[in-house]
Amino acid sequence: MNIIYKNIISADEVNYLRKSVGFRQIHPEQLQAGLEGSTLIIAAYNQDRIVGMARLIWDGGCVALIYDIFVVPEYQMHDIKTLMINRIIDFLQSKLKPGFGIQVDVKAWNNQINFYENIGFQVSTHQRRGIPMHICLTNQIELTDKIFKQCDFI
Repeated sequence: MNIIYKNIISADEVNYLRKSVGFRQIHPEQLQAGLEGSTLIIAAYNQDRIVGMARLIWDGGCVALIYDIFVVPEYQMHDIKTLMINRIIDFLQSKLKPGFGIQVDVKAWNNQINFYENIGFQVSTHQRRGIPMHICLTNQIELTDKIFKQCDFI
């Protein structure tokens, strides 16, 4: 297996990855806007097939967010996720000036905590970092593939 990493990915490829891991589809126009607003995209391909991606959102300040980390299930045991995260960390370290620091955040699901701890992340506690919160701005909480008629893409 020869995995090639690129810094570009299409909205349809992102939706393919999302679907492969059981996440909902997102409207391609909205996905494209998110991709264009990313600081760095790492896309993993096996030949011409997309098999993984991760993206970084960073405004140049002291906090960065690794966002949208997906690897197709049959490729999840091939260290692709680790390599993509390491590329993002290397990118951020290359931007550090003397005396500067960057905190890198990632959202880990319960079954992923050990993975992230093994590569150096620490579990944030509400005493140190506050309680994570969110708001969903949509008139429909659960969007489905059928809304966007994307069942047959890629």
